[in-house]
Amino acid sequence: MKLKALALASCLAALAVPTWAEGVKVGMITTLSGGGAGLGIDVRDGFMLAVKQAGRSDLEVVIEDDQRKPDIAVQLADKMIQSEKVDVLTGIIWSNLAMAVVPATVAQGKFYLSPNAGPSVLAGKGCNPNYFNVAWQNDNLHEAGGAYAKGAGYQNSFILAPNYPAGKDALTGYKRTYGGDLAGELFTKLGQTDYASEIAQIRASGADSGYFFLPGGMGISFLKQYADSGLDIPIVGPAFSFDQGILQAVGDAALGVVNTSQWNKDIDNATNAAFVETFQAEYGRLPSLYASQGFDTANLLISAMDKADVKDADAFRAALQAADFSSTRGDFKFGPNNHPVQDIYVREVIKEGEVYTNKIIGTALSDHADVYAAECKF
Repeated sequence: MKLKALALASCLAALAVPTWAEGVKVGMITTLSGGGAGLGIDVRDGFMLAVKQAGRSDLEVVIEDDQRKPDIAVQLADKMIQSEKVDVLTGIIWSNLAMAVVPATVAQGKFYLSPNAGPSVLAGKGCNPNYFNVAWQNDNLHEAGGAYAKGAGYQNSFILAPNYPAGKDALTGYKRTYGGDLAGELFTKLGQTDYASEIAQIRASGADSGYFFLPGGMGISFLKQYADSGLDIPIVGPAFSFDQGILQAVGDAALGVVNTSQWNKDIDNATNAAFVETFQAEYGRLPSLYASQGFDTANLLISAMDKADVKDADAFRAALQAADFSSTRGDFKFGPNNHPVQDIYVREVIKEGEVYTNKIIGTALSDHADVYAAECKF
């Protein structure tokens, strides 16, 4: 019986491969060591879970660690395109690395599918028909944060973010929808871990609220120091500072904090429920939004492989734009600049047993598209 089952599985896997396909080779460059490694690990694990579940013999993935260094990311991209002969690149977490890699990648006729970084330049004037963002445009979750703050009646926010492309997009996005006064605006050093000076400035500013974007270890440091400071000014942030990995490190200091996200584990659809269950079974932890983005990116790619040969760029591009796959977010579609049009939710940090996590408490923006699409001319 076992041999028959294996034979049947092999036949079904063979049937899943289109007759035209010679295979797709994917180069994944992501952050797997140093600061921010948890983000890249989650993207990788989500992506590879989807690949494993699809059982595709015509999909090969080569994975490399960019160490969060633009020069290394560029070297790896060159190697993958020139030596590895990849068809598609993916994986980059940080916007400064994306800006170093994506333009050269698409200029060589390769496809780039972003599972995270979404700098405004690549959504607008620097857009390219071979570049797809499967996560969000950088401003989006911060626009949702501003919309929430406005609805909550906050009128004098102190805002801060790291001084790099995503940080600048973050505060631009918040201000776009917030509409109130600013008690202060700061750009911190990327990778900074000591926020005593910034917290002192917030305390002295007269702010009635705070908004911060500090992903990875930066967010862990800030939240712990903010809680220890005794400041009782409410703070809001994007999911990047409240993802599943960060929350376990921050602990009680994050409880009750409101944040914004396009994904959460309690989005009610069959694909998401199955993803959360199988990710936890495979890796022994709850998935983060980064893991969901990696999972969706892989399934988008597989859906295109079912419709077109990657060597036929026009057909493959059209297959990607169709986005004919079951997303963890439910309905998924691209805008005219190949960036998502989607709902963005308001979440609250809670504790389930011994695990810190988030629950959705509302919707900040519905069917939301980025503002840069009007500048994109394919």
